[in-house]
Amino acid sequence: MATESRTDEQSSRWNGHSGQVWVQSQGLLDQVMRPLEELLVRPVIAGSGLAILDVGCGAGATSFAAARRMGAPGSCVGVDISAPMIEAARERARDSRAPVSFLLADAQTHDFEPASFDLIMSRFGVMFFPDPVAAFTNLRAAARAGGALRMLVWRSPQDNPFMTTAERAAAPLLPDLPARIPDAPGQFGFADPSRVHRILSESGWGDIGIGPADVECAMPVDALTHYFTNFGPVGLALPGADESTRAAVIEVVRAAFEPFVHGDQVRYTSACWLIDAHAA
Repeated sequence: MATESRTDEQSSRWNGHSGQVWVQSQGLLDQVMRPLEELLVRPVIAGSGLAILDVGCGAGATSFAAARRMGAPGSCVGVDISAPMIEAARERARDSRAPVSFLLADAQTHDFEPASFDLIMSRFGVMFFPDPVAAFTNLRAAARAGGALRMLVWRSPQDNPFMTTAERAAAPLLPDLPARIPDAPGQFGFADPSRVHRILSESGWGDIGIGPADVECAMPVDALTHYFTNFGPVGLALPGADESTRAAVIEVVRAAFEPFVHGDQVRYTSACWLIDAHAA
């Protein structure tokens, strides 16, 4: 029952406010995360003919990147639990010649065709599974023998101060902000590499490699307020705040981000784990 409850929670979140905001901010997020996208798809070789599954594909940026890099005769399927983001991805695909398609489904439980993918990849899409062993067992069944797994996940909140600046600054004004619970489904759910290794091993993956990746990211300074008022715990809390509280939060949080502002850009380091494995 707890797993079902967490699944419903994730579905409600990504089919509601968070999914809609992600679609509305698609251009900004694609720009900010492009260096991470490039790192993720680097092993994809042009003309390799791979069948790729992109887990937690969102609005499709990583799926398109892999498909464009590979070209025909390969294919990339993006899967996500968020209907708004899948619809946005499909809309982009209508004007694209890239060999890509999109599936609205929960990758933890979806009945993929067995042994059908050469590469399963994800950029920040796997930390939300209520039952990660079940999810990666399901994905292992969808991988061909010797198939590859490649993922980017966040390291700890302490390693990513940019990601927690807003909630730390806003905490006195928004006392009901949810606490970050170690190992719980969410942004930092895969911060512990030993736990990730154990999950993958128990799920039938071998040759597991987990290494740090520090990637420099940037956004225009005039997009910063939009960013912190729409994403993360503060972005989830602000719609329920009154106007005076909202104004005070924006003022305090904007000031807290000043160390990351360099001229007309906001620059920060994304501290990630780059994970590679193979279907055992």
